Amino acid sequence: MFPYILIVTALIGFAASFVLTVEHMQLLKDPNYNPSCSINPILSCGPVMASDTAKTFGFPNPLMGLASFAAQALLGLALIAGARMKSWFWKLWGLQVLGSVIFTLFLMYESIFVIKAICIYCMSVWIALSFSTWYTLQFMLVEGHVGNAKSQTTKFVRKYQHDILLVWFLAVSGLILWEFWYFFGPKIGF
Repeated sequence: MFPYILIVTALIGFAASFVLTVEHMQLLKDPNYNPSCSINPILSCGPVMASDTAKTFGFPNPLMGLASFAAQALLGLALIAGARMKSWFWKLWGLQVLGSVIFTLFLMYESIFVIKAICIYCMSVWIALSFSTWYTLQFMLVEGHVGNAKSQTTKFVRKYQHDILLVWFLAVSGLILWEFWYFFGPKIGF
């Protein structure tokens, strides 16, 4: 199942990164361009794409998503084809995943608390990366590439894998609602 999770989340992340790249190029050509994902003042890609955060390393961030998700899809396909990677590969892959997670957490923070707008395509990347990261960690624990495959931590993670992921999504959703309560609260009757 793990290879399929890698492929599906890679396709979602790649598609969102591709649209973000195209939208970003349109915005560079025409500063008055209104991105397709700008729905309201909160769910609005324009302010996110126009920010310095959108090009943290001097080029549009979605380009990293295109490369990263393409590599992830290729890894999933290789696993389906029967490839067995050595432990050093998984440790290297784990470092890449960790770097992606840290950078995405930074982007989430910037989007929610600094820019104060949420890009729907960015959120798609957040969700895809959350799933692929979580299941990559589990795979690496169970296969013994990190930690001890028989440890209590590994058993706990495997037993409560869906609950932990649900808590993560609820926590992020809670932060978004908390920060934008002034907008969403009245719309849901509070």
